[in-house]
Amino acid sequence: MDASQPIGVFDSGYGGLTVLKEITAKLPAYDYLYLGDNARAPYGPRSYDTVYQYTLECVQWLFSQGCSLVILACNTASAKALRSIQQKDLPRIAPDKRVLGVIRPTTEIIGHLSPSGHIGVLGTAGTVSSQSYPIEINKFFPEANVFQHACSMWVPLIENNEYEGHGADFFVKKDIHELLKQSPLIDTLLLACTHYPLMYRKIREYSPADMKIVSQGEIVADSLAGYLQRHPEIESRCSKNAQRVFYTTDAPEDFDVHGSVFFGGPVSSRRLSL
Repeated sequence: MDASQPIGVFDSGYGGLTVLKEITAKLPAYDYLYLGDNARAPYGPRSYDTVYQYTLECVQWLFSQGCSLVILACNTASAKALRSIQQKDLPRIAPDKRVLGVIRPTTEIIGHLSPSGHIGVLGTAGTVSSQSYPIEINKFFPEANVFQHACSMWVPLIENNEYEGHGADFFVKKDIHELLKQSPLIDTLLLACTHYPLMYRKIREYSPADMKIVSQGEIVADSLAGYLQRHPEIESRCSKNAQRVFYTTDAPEDFDVHGSVFFGGPVSSRRLSL
């Protein structure tokens, strides 16, 4: 991709591929370069400083590959690293480039989806402890009531292909029950981890029938389309050859097998050592 300027998409592992799937469906003409930092995943339990350092290294690598725009398709990285990178690093290392996350696009609209204003958020421990979702949702919807629960076992279940098994039934039922104990008025459930759409069938099964279940992929894709329209100075630098290139910091053969499930199509990756 030497002569191209792809849109960079970063995640700590596979989850961001569910976002890339929706982005490529919405904006198929652009080139995309995906980087999964599988060798250092999961990011969820790691400290703010560690997530920030890992994320910055990956963003800088994507910049070095010609990306003028990078999407952090990872809730933990968006919660723990995005603001520091935007405010501290970009003015110093790449003032003409942009890094966006998945939290703001979601929080800008989630309040419109909840008739009662009682919103449930399921995410990793890192995302939940950051308080990013309650803080950001209340900026746009001050009257909203936001309830969170960390689902510590969901990502391991998904990445070990157990998301359709009986273990998944136990943990999905348990975690949704714990969330709903906080408020019986919750009518909208946000899946604040890009892995969780793979668990959608079981989440639907153990949630109230009238509850809205919101995944982030389509929201982020729509938001990116709007961003590119509003910022022609960035859009004009994004190449359009419909190329998709995948990198992982771990074993490509493993990434390709698991990644194809998240992406919904064949994935052929290359190994990167950071």
